[in-house]
Amino acid sequence: MKVVSAEIYVVHVDGRHPIVVRLRTDEGTWGLGEAAIAYGIGASAAAGMIRDLVERLVLGRDPFRVEQLWSEMYDHSFWAKGGGPIVFAGISAIEQALWDIKARALGVPTYELLGGKCRDEVRVYANGWSFRANTADEFARAAEKVVADGYDALKMYPLAMPVGNAHGNIRHVGQRDVDRDAIDLAVARVAAVRRAIGPRVDLMLDLSGELTPDAICALGRRVEEFDIMFFEEPVDAFDPEGILQVRQALRMPIAAGERLYTRYGFRRLLELRAIHVAQPDVGNTGGLSETRKIAAMAEAYNMRVAPHLCAGPVLTAATLQLDATLTNLLIQELYPYRVPEHFGIVDQPPELTVRGGRMPIPDRPGHGVALDEARVAPHLFARVGK
Repeated sequence: MKVVSAEIYVVHVDGRHPIVVRLRTDEGTWGLGEAAIAYGIGASAAAGMIRDLVERLVLGRDPFRVEQLWSEMYDHSFWAKGGGPIVFAGISAIEQALWDIKARALGVPTYELLGGKCRDEVRVYANGWSFRANTADEFARAAEKVVADGYDALKMYPLAMPVGNAHGNIRHVGQRDVDRDAIDLAVARVAAVRRAIGPRVDLMLDLSGELTPDAICALGRRVEEFDIMFFEEPVDAFDPEGILQVRQALRMPIAAGERLYTRYGFRRLLELRAIHVAQPDVGNTGGLSETRKIAAMAEAYNMRVAPHLCAGPVLTAATLQLDATLTNLLIQELYPYRVPEHFGIVDQPPELTVRGGRMPIPDRPGHGVALDEARVAPHLFARVGK
């Protein structure tokens, strides 16, 4: 079996840009993968990286040799060594597609090739529900709706401000500086949400690396009383020692990792024991195998993992397959409140299967989803090979 072609899609939907690759083989088997650059800036760059990697290093190769092809992309793309999100998002998408091909060819779910199930469903926390909220009361009302939908865990961005458009986007702090009013508003938002959801619903705070360690510690001390499940990305991901400062100063679990890439990028954070919860993203840290290796490293340091996830349903499906196998999984991130067109690019989006804050793990071959051809066809970015 050889990889003979690929289609790469950049799906523009409601301000997001899921980037999906479908690899095809000479035996008619295909596999899907997704790059986790669906928000922010870089979708076309990630799609271009997938095209270049497929053309130079994947066409004509045996898709069953997943580890060998990952090493080829790492060693011979040149920019992967010490690289960032674009190169590793490209590698991640291709690696997922290779696993999908292999599992489909063997007629088994991907999780069977990653060690087998540890669980039949995954606890998820809702994200994205607060993007249109501004005042503390608006945050509280939005949180109540999430709990009414059955979620018993949710995450919010206390410092971010809504952007006035139809997409429900938020703007993070710039230049690591906010005034006292912004800090007071952040604390009021957290307090209002905790009152609204009660004591038995888990609440996470994402700070998106927005402030310096001294400023974030001052904010952290004011929200510790609200029983926070974890305090995410408190300072810039480039500063593991700064994250350690925060961990040592606060009485809350610290989480980070969505903007770290490969096992090498996580090594320093783990060695310092700067975090309690690691958050690798299958779609940008190197793929399913690489995320599994990071989870194993975290387990050696007695840490749990809560995989980051903020892209399209193909990546949700792939991540769910990995979640099934992890022995130190804490919880899975999910964005359940996208527009229907976002989920509609696949036939059976896993986001729509959530019940009571739990997402079942499908037993269909591969990652368990197929593209809706009519929906993705207008969004073709490139076709590579035959």
